[in-house]
Amino acid sequence: MADSPSRLRAATPLDVPSTSSHRRERLREFQTGLSEKLRRAQNTPLTVNRLGIQIGPHRLLVDLADAGEILAVPDVMPVPLTRPWYRGLANVRGSLLGVVDLSLFAGGPPTPLDKESRLLAFSNDLHFSTGILVSRMLGLRSAADLGPSERAGASATELFAPWLRARLVDTQMLEWQEIDLVAITGDERFIDIART
Repeated sequence: MADSPSRLRAATPLDVPSTSSHRRERLREFQTGLSEKLRRAQNTPLTVNRLGIQIGPHRLLVDLADAGEILAVPDVMPVPLTRPWYRGLANVRGSLLGVVDLSLFAGGPPTPLDKESRLLAFSNDLHFSTGILVSRMLGLRSAADLGPSERAGASATELFAPWLRARLVDTQMLEWQEIDLVAITGDERFIDIART
């Protein structure tokens, strides 16, 4: 008995997902895996307790307790009558997240955005539904591999001075600045997004 067209259609393999949906799925898996590593690292005393990020040319370290989810830069809806550094609101799985260009807020140039750019959401523990634009994620950093820096030279100190902790150097002699997200959320200028 010959197969009917409907039976033939049912027997054909499912369509291969489009490249963009496949990329989104891989990115989602990567983000889930990284979030799980961040959660585990937060419970590991003093071994891996910093997240390395890059904003423009500056390498910064964020305390894992202050870091939340890492996202591909979502569509951002501008909010009228807000300061230029407040890029707008993003819908992240049904919740609104404020998007801030920290470099622009600090008086520097806008954070350049490309395929490596990310949005680093603040931890829920900070009770601040905001994320900062990041040029690149540089991965987890162990406190054991970081020491105080004594070298002079260009650093993020001038730009991010009010919210900085220690200036550090790693085993490859790369300079890092610890940045305090808690101090940023306590800065009255950061809370005042309305354009005057």
